[in-house]
Amino acid sequence: MDNIKRAEIIVSGLVQGVGFRYFIYRHAQSLGLKGYTKNLYSGEVYTVVEGEPHLIEELFNKIRIGPISADVKDATIKWSEPKNEFKTFEIRF
Repeated sequence: MDNIKRAEIIVSGLVQGVGFRYFIYRHAQSLGLKGYTKNLYSGEVYTVVEGEPHLIEELFNKIRIGPISADVKDATIKWSEPKNEFKTFEIRF
């Protein structure tokens, strides 16, 4: 548990109104990751996640594909040190 990282992920394209946040939520929960995901006014989906780097990368690979109804144009990930501020993974509105 001492190899924990934090990542900020931004995904753009047709990613709002297609169940993208719920897709991220389900996968983050199944991987035991902590953090949150939310829609941005820009039309992008923003995710902050903390956990083991290989699990975050697994989530990021799923995000780059997205749910069947989405059309991901771009996905970026920015790594940093964890702040340990999350107890679970949630969807924020």
